[in-house]
Amino acid sequence: MLVILGFAMIAVFMTLIMTKKLTPVVALIVVPTIFGLFAGAGLGIGDMVMDSMKSLTSTAALLMFAIVFFGMMIDVGLFDPLVKLILRTLGNDPAKVVLGTAVLAAVVSLDGDGSTTFILTTAAMLPIYLRLGMSPVVLTCVAGLANGTMNILPWGGPTARAAAALKVSPSEVFVPMIPSLIAGMIVIFLFAWHLGVRERRRLAAAGSIWAGAAGTSADDSGTPSGGSAGSASGSGVSGGKGAAAGVLTIEKPRSAAQSRFDAQVLAAAQKESATVNTALADSQLDPNRDTLRPKLFWFNLVLTVTLMVVLVMDVLPLAYVFMVGSAIALVVNFPRVKDQAKALVSHAGSIVAVVSMVMAAAVLTGVLSGTGMVDAMAAWLVSVIPTSMGPYMAVITGLLSIPMTFFMSNDAFYFGVLPVLSETAAHFGIDPAAMARASITGQPVHMQSPLVPAILLLVSLSRVDLGDHHKKVLWRALVVSLVMLVVAIGIGVIPFG
Repeated sequence: MLVILGFAMIAVFMTLIMTKKLTPVVALIVVPTIFGLFAGAGLGIGDMVMDSMKSLTSTAALLMFAIVFFGMMIDVGLFDPLVKLILRTLGNDPAKVVLGTAVLAAVVSLDGDGSTTFILTTAAMLPIYLRLGMSPVVLTCVAGLANGTMNILPWGGPTARAAAALKVSPSEVFVPMIPSLIAGMIVIFLFAWHLGVRERRRLAAAGSIWAGAAGTSADDSGTPSGGSAGSASGSGVSGGKGAAAGVLTIEKPRSAAQSRFDAQVLAAAQKESATVNTALADSQLDPNRDTLRPKLFWFNLVLTVTLMVVLVMDVLPLAYVFMVGSAIALVVNFPRVKDQAKALVSHAGSIVAVVSMVMAAAVLTGVLSGTGMVDAMAAWLVSVIPTSMGPYMAVITGLLSIPMTFFMSNDAFYFGVLPVLSETAAHFGIDPAAMARASITGQPVHMQSPLVPAILLLVSLSRVDLGDHHKKVLWRALVVSLVMLVVAIGIGVIPFG
């Protein structure tokens, strides 16, 4: 009964948030409560949730003050020069921007911390997505995929857990999986390019000046090209670098007809530019926002770099680091108490969204563990594997890691389920290290779980609905996990039969 209730609860929860019948916060509270009562939790369900919530308070504090700090840094204009630099490097081509997002997220993921990766990636890339009119869901999809795949690094967490649970060396687990990691990243870069091309086409179809007006294509610098009627080719109109700001420069007309055509193109571009600027006026990218602090740029830069160094050194709790950093930034950038309060309130929406979701997640995790659903589900999965499948236990473990690490914490899977699977595999001569390697192939999917605080931070900072993120990312994450597993089988580091 616990197994049925456990799987049914997860299925109902995922269905409700992906079909947008309920918000994730409401679904995280209501669905586990109903199923927990059916499981016989009774009045004890309150203690289950409170025990789970205690372990999440530091995470909630971290996410809250990280949003405050980086939101404030965006408001004061710290990242504006970075946005301009990235635009000069990547141009206005959405395909290059999305690919650049994947590369940036992968590089930052080398520090092994998902929250830091998503904070930096979002701070650097979200303003560009908004400026070009691109969908932030693409950003969360690509960043989530890259970080999930890089999460198998020995210092990322899962590899260390698997190695500790099976008493093998982390290097013995990770090093043979490097080809799988490379293959997974190649697939992600292909996904990123494809998503970017789709964004380019969407923007072109919408007549956006960022992707080439009226169905034209855009060259590397974002300048409309081609000889169609909707382009400026051969008309004396050029975009150059000014195209990044939606400005067209008219060269000397060669005829009256061409002059009239040039004027029409310029009028259309100016109208589009005015529309874009009006939209930006209500966003974080308003060039005239009163929160800009250009004279404090170097102070804010040094403060941000200092925070990042302290985070990497791991000498203080992350939540406390961001609390102190936010306090310093508030006092320096907004000396007046009234302005400090206004700066905090301006990010209240994002804070409430992510912190409430973390607290609500305690209901799901509390009910899963408190009622014994997690243990029952794990035991059932192990018991239904027939003896004849013994030689394939490593592959089965890799496949099981995909859904199980999505629906439960890494600790629960690696310290609760993996040892049982490994013990069974040992009877068929399968090495524990091979089982550990197979168990980490599900990480691209795991990182998209609503039980992972970092992904909640990513969707909150990007102002993306979790259900929209899941619809775009889950099947792609599944493909990446399967590619990593297949490559590992192909090179012989995970036995198959």
